[in-house]
Amino acid sequence: MKALVKLRPEPGLWLRDEPVPEIGEDDVLIRVRRTGVCGTDLHIYNWDAWASRTVPVPMIVGHEYAGEVAAVGADVRNIKVGMRVSGEGHVIGMRSRAARAGRFHLDPETRGIGVNIPGAFAEYVRIPAFNVVPLPDEVDDEIGAILDPLGNAVHTALSFDLAGEDVLITGAGPIGIMAAAVARHVGARHVVITDVNPIRLELAAQVADVVPVNATDEDLNAVMARLGMKEGFDVGLEMSGVYAALDQMLDHLVVGGRVALLGIPSKPAPLDLNKIIFHQLTVKGIYGREMFETWHKMLAMLESGLDVRKVITHRLPAADFETAFSVMKRGECGKVVLEW
Repeated sequence: MKALVKLRPEPGLWLRDEPVPEIGEDDVLIRVRRTGVCGTDLHIYNWDAWASRTVPVPMIVGHEYAGEVAAVGADVRNIKVGMRVSGEGHVIGMRSRAARAGRFHLDPETRGIGVNIPGAFAEYVRIPAFNVVPLPDEVDDEIGAILDPLGNAVHTALSFDLAGEDVLITGAGPIGIMAAAVARHVGARHVVITDVNPIRLELAAQVADVVPVNATDEDLNAVMARLGMKEGFDVGLEMSGVYAALDQMLDHLVVGGRVALLGIPSKPAPLDLNKIIFHQLTVKGIYGREMFETWHKMLAMLESGLDVRKVITHRLPAADFETAFSVMKRGECGKVVLEW
């Protein structure tokens, strides 16, 4: 099979012929149709400090995908050959207190498909049957291929009640944009999204009914006044991993506001705890999705009218993966989907 492999500990990926994975009795083999390219994949492509200490080589990368079941293990039930599926990219153990209590997303033994174990940038991927998520007819393959990042957006946005609330999102990457769409879908009043990339801000306005703000030359206080906001934002969703963005967010929340943190800083940064303590803020860290409640909710929202298709700006054959990573490096895209 064709697969994109991190072959050597250096920048780049290589398209190679690899063996089709063999499955165990509790596994499923998926014929991959579409894959989404993620910021994590870009880190691995660039071979930055995080990737070099995290990813063993050689490794087939990629963890956002949709396809159909090609084979099932002997002990697999309720999953049939030919079913259209996606899957949870975090493979867990079952020994921790959290996992044994059903809080699977909190399991410290989690391994990432395409990061720690072979991934989905390939014609076939093997995953545990436990991780398989069947796709309804209303969710086609290209949307199925971006359910992983949509799940991050849904998990972050639904961390707090947003109905009637004013929401500030820092970071207009694809996940931030999709979180904005989710916030509006569930009834937020005003949704403001900040970034310094005008291409991403323009895309945010196309995908969702939000107020895009360029943080380099627009004042948030003026934006709040224009919207008739008198105290501050009720909920903040930090999606950028940029400390300056988080600091600005903390300055513009109401007393008692709530913050969900998804963005991962590239290096340690100072944090003014007084802003959290004296403003009595609630801060929640987010990693991945809740297994499998987030999957249920995002599929239900897609079936009930949530539309994030415009966040996909590039659709390319898998052989053109270099183009995909090039536009991502330049920040000139939303989601990029590869066709296998």
